[in-house]
Amino acid sequence: MSKPTVTVKLVKSPIGTRYDHRATVLGLGLKKINQTRTLEDTPAVRGMITKVAYLVQVI
Repeated sequence: MSKPTVTVKLVKSPIGTRYDHRATVLGLGLKKINQTRTLEDTPAVRGMITKVAYLVQVI
């Protein structure tokens, strides 16, 4: 059985945002604009996405 996944795309630059928000974006594995990552759908990842929802898009 495969685990559920979520795809996240960085749509806005984290430059000028709070330090902890920049660290969260890096924690999601996103470094460049329009970069996408497919991550395991866990409560921790969902919380990270919620924290930086203004910078990322869930595909």
